[in-house]
Amino acid sequence: MWLKWLSTDRIECRSPAPDDAPLVIVEPVKSALRICALNDVAAALGLRLGMPLADARAMYPSLHVADADPQADHALLEAAADWCDRYTPLVGVDPPDGLLLDIGGCAHLFGGERALAGDLCARFQRQGLRVKIGLADSVGCAWAAARFGETRLVPKGALRDVLLPLPLAALRLDGDIVSALAQAGLKRIADVIDHPRAPLAARFGQEFLRRLDQALGREDESIKSRLPLPSYVAERRFADPIMMEADVLGSIGHLARELGIIMERRGQGARLLQAALFRTDGKVYRLEAGTGEPLRDPARIHRLFAERLTAIGDACDPGFGYDLIRLSALVTEQINPAQTGLAGNDHSAELAHLIDRLSARFGSRRVTRLLPCDSHIPEYAVAALPAQAVRLEFAAAPAEQDSLSQARPLRLFAQPEPVEAVAEVPDGPPARFRWRHILHEVVAAEGPERIAMEWWHNAKGEALTRDYFRVESRQGARAWLYREGLYQREIVSPRWFLHGLFA
Repeated sequence: MWLKWLSTDRIECRSPAPDDAPLVIVEPVKSALRICALNDVAAALGLRLGMPLADARAMYPSLHVADADPQADHALLEAAADWCDRYTPLVGVDPPDGLLLDIGGCAHLFGGERALAGDLCARFQRQGLRVKIGLADSVGCAWAAARFGETRLVPKGALRDVLLPLPLAALRLDGDIVSALAQAGLKRIADVIDHPRAPLAARFGQEFLRRLDQALGREDESIKSRLPLPSYVAERRFADPIMMEADVLGSIGHLARELGIIMERRGQGARLLQAALFRTDGKVYRLEAGTGEPLRDPARIHRLFAERLTAIGDACDPGFGYDLIRLSALVTEQINPAQTGLAGNDHSAELAHLIDRLSARFGSRRVTRLLPCDSHIPEYAVAALPAQAVRLEFAAAPAEQDSLSQARPLRLFAQPEPVEAVAEVPDGPPARFRWRHILHEVVAAEGPERIAMEWWHNAKGEALTRDYFRVESRQGARAWLYREGLYQREIVSPRWFLHGLFA
């Protein structure tokens, strides 16, 4: 699919001009503004690509001029690719102005290839974008038919006949190769298609022959999809667009049941789900919801997307309504049947669903689980990981406090906070300390608990020993303090830090 007028259509959709107004897009080339795109009216006046803007203005002073914006053009091209996902999940981008669609196996859903092409062109036309379509058995031939051919829909087995009269530029060759071929008197594909291959490869390179073979279907060429291909898909189209959130969620619930039946046949469940909402004006919203365990329960899938829509709010504007909703399972895993308890509820499944709902509402990175690590340093003893990334059966249960080990504070700071402390003896517990500008008088203290640091965790290359004390102040604070460095053995002036608070 070729969006030949992509740049000018983008400008005209944003600020409509009279139908007879010539419009050109210019960009700086070698210290001069030159035309890089123009509409049909400007082309009919004799303007051409690469012409200096000064010459064009001298010919037509009332010319409408706009600056080139490649980023905006690419964003519009990607938006068009998102919208084309309604026809096939395999959509690739062919910059700067092309799209590649693999409609094999899905054209019959739209009444055949010709009906699909007509519907696609009509919908783009209503959105203010004009396109040219080429349909063939090979990517190269379809690309050539869209840009150079008179036959847009190439019949099966007619690749050679359609390509013969086309220029060599239709093979997607570099300009230097096309110029070299023209100097040798080779201008059309018919001039080289039956020519001995060895001399062509020796003079013009293997890339030339590869492009020729791709166009003729002799060499396979795959379309690189810009979005991951889902494992399972269920969709629903509406004759009248829907706008209410209840209708959207109800449709997702029905699609979840269809998706669950398909996944159950293969013993799989979804780990990552995506709901694509296609608006009538071409806008596409994609909502994703991850799961901690393989899931195929329709009710729980419905609840996940209800949380996602609640979290997004007005950012998902229905506009004039959605005419297509698609539910996809992007990542799946095998579900092993498990015998549940006969008397009690399956609390692990309820906990997994709660984690999924919280992650859908607040984000997976904000719902974490603390897992023990192989380190005796307090700040490195546990790690906070996304709860969905940790399987419940592999997540370690909270370790029971050893009766012989020292108690740990309920609240441990991510980074110890420096305090000013005074001790009766250098190696003894603090008698008073100042934390956050407040002076605390110590009335009870326990310790020390000596912990040697791991040298590779210290940015300065130091490995100072810590002596931890559990103290209670007259103001009621129960803190976990430590002195960094052994007096007169590691450091002369030890420093004090507050690392956590007890309940």
